Amino acid sequence: MSNINKILIANRGEIALRVMRTAREMGIQTVAIFSEADRNSPHVRFADEAVCVGPPPSNQSYLLGDKIIQICKDLNVDAIHPGYGFLSENAAFCQKVADAGIIFIGPSPESMDLMGDKLTSKHTVAKYNIPMVPGTPDAVTDRVIAKQKSKEIGYPVLIKASAGGGGKGMRVVENEEEFDEQMDRAVSEAITSFGNGAVFIEKYITAPKHIEIQVLGDKHGNVIHLFERECSVQRRHQKVVEEAPSAVLTPEIREAMGQCAVMVAKACNYYGAGTVEFIVDENLNFYFLEMNTRLQVEHPVTEQITGVDLVKEMIWIAEGKPLSIKQEDLKINGHSIEIRVCAEDPRNNFLPDVGTLHTYVRPQGNGVRVDDGFEQGMAIPIFYDPMIAKLITYGKDRNEAIDKMIRAIDEFKISGIETTLQFCKFVLKHEAFLSGKFDTRFIGLYYTPEKLDEPFDADEEIIAGVLASHLLNHKKMVNSSASSVEVPIQQSQWKTKRLEYR
Repeated sequence: MSNINKILIANRGEIALRVMRTAREMGIQTVAIFSEADRNSPHVRFADEAVCVGPPPSNQSYLLGDKIIQICKDLNVDAIHPGYGFLSENAAFCQKVADAGIIFIGPSPESMDLMGDKLTSKHTVAKYNIPMVPGTPDAVTDRVIAKQKSKEIGYPVLIKASAGGGGKGMRVVENEEEFDEQMDRAVSEAITSFGNGAVFIEKYITAPKHIEIQVLGDKHGNVIHLFERECSVQRRHQKVVEEAPSAVLTPEIREAMGQCAVMVAKACNYYGAGTVEFIVDENLNFYFLEMNTRLQVEHPVTEQITGVDLVKEMIWIAEGKPLSIKQEDLKINGHSIEIRVCAEDPRNNFLPDVGTLHTYVRPQGNGVRVDDGFEQGMAIPIFYDPMIAKLITYGKDRNEAIDKMIRAIDEFKISGIETTLQFCKFVLKHEAFLSGKFDTRFIGLYYTPEKLDEPFDADEEIIAGVLASHLLNHKKMVNSSASSVEVPIQQSQWKTKRLEYR
C-alpha cells in the first residue's frame, strides 16, 4: 500500500474543485493545472499549488500528458486524479503515469483499453451471459453482409462508431434504401471525431431508457454496485437531467442490473469508480451498452442516496486499500436529482452561448447542493464544455426532490448568458417526467422552444383587477382624510397583498 500525500488534478472547473475538497478533508495536498483562460478560476485559488500548462485550447494545455507528468515530478506529486473528460479515459496516458512511478487514481490501462472500445467491451463481457442488444459482433467490413444482418435484426437499426461517445458517429437507419447514405455519414463522422472509422450495427430500441449502474472495485478483487441512475433526458445524446434511483425499476430488476454491472467490472479486472450503462426498453428488458472507466458527471446523485463519497473511495482504492463498504452495507435512502446548468440556448437548438456572468447567485437551503467552478463576473470560455454548474437536490422521496429542484432553479440567478435552467424546470414539471414514463426521446416528443414561454394565467388578470380596485379605494380613503399623508405601497407590500388574494 502507498499513502498519497499530494494529488495533481488533471482537470479544471467544478470537477477539479470537487476532487480537491475531498482531498483537503483527507489531509492531502493538491496541485491545480490551468490554461491561460482559467487563470482566475476558483479551482486555481483553492489548490495548494497551481501551474499554468499553456494557452486556452485544450490540445495546448489540459491534454498535454507529458507536460503534466513532468509537473508531477517537479513538485513531488504522488498521484494524478483525471476527473472526467480530457485524459480521464486515455489508456496511453494512464500507462505513462504508471511508468513514471506516479499513481493514477482510476482503473488500469488494460481495463481502459478493454472497455474503451464498444466492440471489444462486448466481446469481453459476452462469456458472462449479460444481455446485449442484437447486432453485429464485429466491425462492419462488407456492406452486403451488413445489410443482410440488418434485415435479420429488423429495421430500424443503429450504426455506431466503435470508438465513439457523446452521440458522435451514430446514425439511425429506418430502411434498406437509406443504409448506404447513413453508413457513409457514420463512418465519416467517426473518422473525424475519433480517427477510427470502425462501425457496427445494433437493433435500434425505439423507446429506450438510459439507465446506468455505479460500480466500485478495489485491487483485491472486490466489486460492489451502488444502484442506478436514470439519465434518459438528453439533448444530442448528452445528458441534461439525471436522478437516483430510477422511478420505474422494480427491486428485482435493480438487483439483476446491479449483478450484471458487477460481472462486467470483474470481466476486465476493474478497480476504481466506473459506470456500466444499459439500454432499457418499454418492457423493462435491459441490455448492456458500454462501460465508462472514470467518474461520471452525475456521480453526486449516487453519493446523495448512499452517503458514500466516491472520490474518497477512489483515493483509498488507488492507495491499495480494500473497499471500506460491502454490498450488504448499502441501501437506497431517499431520492436525488441533478440538472446540468449549461451555457446553452434552449430556444436555439441548445447551441452553446458565451459571455460574462453578470449575475451569478447560487441557490441555498436544505437539500440543495451546487457543484460549480465559476463566480460572478467570470467569462464563460468558448474552448471547453459549456457546463457552468451541477445543481443537485435531495429529498425523502422523488416528489420532495422535484419540489426542491424547482425551488432551487427559481433561486438560481444567472444573467449575461443563456442557460438550460428554464428548460430543466420545464422537464421537471412535465407529466411524462413526473410519471416516470419517459425515455431518451423526451425532447423530440414534448419540447419546443415555445414551451418555455410562461403560459397566460387567467387568475393573474383577476388578481390584478382586485388589487387595482383595492388600491383605488385605498387612495380615495387617504384623500378624504385631511390629516392623513398618502404613503405609496412598496414593492414588497404589493407582493404580500398579491399572496393574500390568491
